[in-house]
Amino acid sequence: MSRVLEGPVTAALGLGGNIGDVAAAMRAVLAMLDARNDTDVAAVSSLYRTPPWGLTDQPDFLNCAALVKTQLPADELLAACLDVEKALKRDRSGATRWGPRPIDIDVLTYGDQTIRTDALVVPHPRMTDRGFVLLPLGEIAPHIVVDGKTIEDWAAAIDATGIERIGEPDWWRS
Repeated sequence: MSRVLEGPVTAALGLGGNIGDVAAAMRAVLAMLDARNDTDVAAVSSLYRTPPWGLTDQPDFLNCAALVKTQLPADELLAACLDVEKALKRDRSGATRWGPRPIDIDVLTYGDQTIRTDALVVPHPRMTDRGFVLLPLGEIAPHIVVDGKTIEDWAAAIDATGIERIGEPDWWRS
């Protein structure tokens, strides 16, 4: 049984993938989260085509960011995201770090909280180094503060070479 908070918390999620119909997988993620009684999708960025990061010998990724209002504690939001990944056939067992994947969902921020557990670190520990996170998130939540700077400020300082906005903000509703 899930623990429910007294009021909703706004969390930022990063979505990405580079195998199969990633845009369809992202639409499914957002629909599945929005269909829950304890989580509502509040905003979704445009789609971005991004070069692979970490392991570079693989196809480009599609990425977006979403804001959700949730009654779930952070650990249960992460569990819900992982359940959605599994439902969409993401198998994390034996996966290559930063390797190809049909869908990936990261909890980037959870309100203004700092969380450090074995399963979850929020704000996401590498988000300020990644243009594929900062550009989409900056589109929908430029004023979120991470490590003393706004997402807008982090995004202005990041190398965004090869990152291309390819979709409109309502792409996910079609």
